[in-house]
Amino acid sequence: MDFDFKTLLVILVVVLIIFGGKKLRSIGDDLGHAVKGFKKAMNDGDKEESTSTRQIHSEGTDAEFPESNKTGDPASKSNRSA
Repeated sequence: MDFDFKTLLVILVVVLIIFGGKKLRSIGDDLGHAVKGFKKAMNDGDKEESTSTRQIHSEGTDAEFPESNKTGDPASKSNRSA
């Protein structure tokens, strides 16, 4: 399907006759805002994706919980034997 300049001009004139100048202008504005919003949403999605995939780097030490290290705690005894 090959469109040359004459074909595009005829299509534009027919659309202009059907919709009118004011309506065609508002359709163009709405389409422009939609494309702008779509691009913004795509950029925001890329930014969110790049920040959510960051990994937390460990300093090499585990957290110590003094409550579980008590010798009288039955839960700590079962954890040590496992």
